[in-house]
Formats: sequence, C-alpha cells, structure tokens
Amino acid sequence: MLAEICKKSFIIGVTLCRYRVKSNFTNLRTICNLNMKLAPTVKLNNGYEMPVLGLGTYELKKSKCENAVRYALETGYRHIDTAYLYRNEALIGKVLSEEISAGKIQREQVFLVTKLWDIYHEPFRVLDACRMQLRLLNVEYIDLYLMHSPVGVNYLSDDDLMPHRNEELWTNNVDYLDTYRAMEKLVEMGLVRSLGVSNFNLAQLQRLIDNCHIKPVALQIECHIELIQWPLLKYCETENIAVTAYSPLGRPKLSKPLPDYYTDVQILEISKKYEKSPAQIVLRYLVDIGLIPIPKAAQINHLFENLQIFDFTLSVSERQKLEKWNKGLRIWKFEKAKYHQYYPY
Repeated sequence: MLAEICKKSFIIGVTLCRYRVKSNFTNLRTICNLNMKLAPTVKLNNGYEMPVLGLGTYELKKSKCENAVRYALETGYRHIDTAYLYRNEALIGKVLSEEISAGKIQREQVFLVTKLWDIYHEPFRVLDACRMQLRLLNVEYIDLYLMHSPVGVNYLSDDDLMPHRNEELWTNNVDYLDTYRAMEKLVEMGLVRSLGVSNFNLAQLQRLIDNCHIKPVALQIECHIELIQWPLLKYCETENIAVTAYSPLGRPKLSKPLPDYYTDVQILEISKKYEKSPAQIVLRYLVDIGLIPIPKAAQINHLFENLQIFDFTLSVSERQKLEKWNKGLRIWKFEKAKYHQYYPY
C-alpha cells in the first residue's frame, strides 16, 4: 500500500514538473491531499522542533512571493525562511496572517526564520530592528532569529542596506559578540524563541559559543553537493547545533545554467532507481548527511516536488557517489566585505 502511494506521489510530481501545470491552486491542493507529507522535525538544543526542510524566499518579490508562501503552507511546508535583506517580510506576514485567519493553519505550526541584517549590529539597534521585523511579519514572536553575517555595516537608514563610502562597503568594527549579547535579550523578552547565526566560519562560531549565555541552536551556511564544509558540519554535530543549507540545489538564480551534476550518469541512475528527479536526489543527500535544506521555489510543481523526499533514503554507496562532487565551490563570496576583520571566507 505504501509503495503504491509513493508511486502515485512520484507520478503526480513528474506530471506537474513535465507539463508545468497552470491549474488553479484549489485543484492542486486536492491532488496534494492524496498524499500530503509534512517534513520530519529535528529537536534543537533548546527543545524546540525545527522541520528538516524549509522554503527559502531569497529574491521572491510581490505576487510571486505571496503565491509561493501560500502554496507552500497549503501543501505541507511548516518552515519558512526570510530576512530583512530580502525585503519580503511584510508579504510573508500578510500571507501567514490570512492563512491563520482562514483557519487553515495555526501560528504554532509554522517555524518562522528571519535574520538581523548587518546595519543593525550596534547593540542599541538590535531591539528596534527586531520589533520592526515583528511588525512586518505580523507575528508576536520569531521562532529562529539569525545574525545574517559576522560583518557589521554602518547604519544610515532602514532602506540603505549596503551603504558605500569611497565606492567601498562602509563597514564598522562592531564585535559580533556584542551584537549577539543584545540578541540574547530578545529571548529573555519573549520576542524570539531561538537564536542562531549565518555565514560564520568555524573559528567564529567556536568563539561565539565560548562567550555566549544562550547557545545558538542553528548555523545557516551555503551548502550543496559542491560545497559540503565537513569540518564545520562535524563541529556543529559535536556542539548539537543544527545546520541549515541555503542554495542547496546549487542554482540560486534561474539565469544561471544548471550545475553539471544534474546530468551526471551516476546521479541519473540513482534518480531512475528511486523514480525521483536529480534535484530530489540532491536534497535527500543533504538531509541524509544531517543538513536542513531550504530550497527557494516559486512554481507549484517545484514546491510540491521538493517536499516529496521523505519516502526513501540513499544508501552509503550512493552517498559516496554524490560526495565526489564536493569540490569546495562557493557561489556566494560576499566579496564587498573581504577586507573586514570578520570576513568569514
């Protein structure tokens, strides 16, 4: 019976992907409800549960963002990732409020992640920044609040996210430890449930853990099969810190060509064996090695397909075949900050 359900799920996903169905969402929801799955969760080091697959929303704007978040919530996603930098928090808050008001979901069922942007690193700015994001998201608390990077940038206004001086990013020397200590107060106030960081290297994360009062529950980093960062992952495993993988499919922009591994013979063989797409194989690999991928998706078929990775597991030998692609190739280098003392790469 389970095998038959999984087979139907695959057929539905492939059909949606192949023909890029333009049907209305009501029809799609009827289809998805035949076998709607929720992603499993992992228990964080403070006891809260975090779904092991989320929706990334970087570069999702206007109606594309609203539709993607609505489709995601109604097809089973319970983990939404955003940031002040993305300038879409208000859109996500609008959709979330509408879904809650309609009785389709409860606030407690959604694990909402956002990030403190670099212009708010000065400790006295942290509380106001968080309150502003709470208003934009139209929620009373944030499930996971991340420091977006260890690099502080001078504040000019809420709209100037990357101020420049003399044609260079105008950074400051605020210690990320001081920023994090201000973030810890947000937990004490009940505005934030969990804290974490993003784009930190191993030494920076270790320094933070050695000096903080509230241990970070998560680290969010670029991670895909061409950039696994094993030493950092092993350290996080030792410290019981969850690792979220952004750009997990290795193609953050549709304008970029597909990475070569999508046509790799061995990956295609694995794809055929499990009746899954290469993208699903890649996402499953990341989950199997303990990561929490947050792929961005705007189309209904992609949203549905990304969620259908919990009915199979890759074998050790199959994971080894994907491991050969780990070449340390970084997509995001944040080179504007490369001369800063806390530049992580």
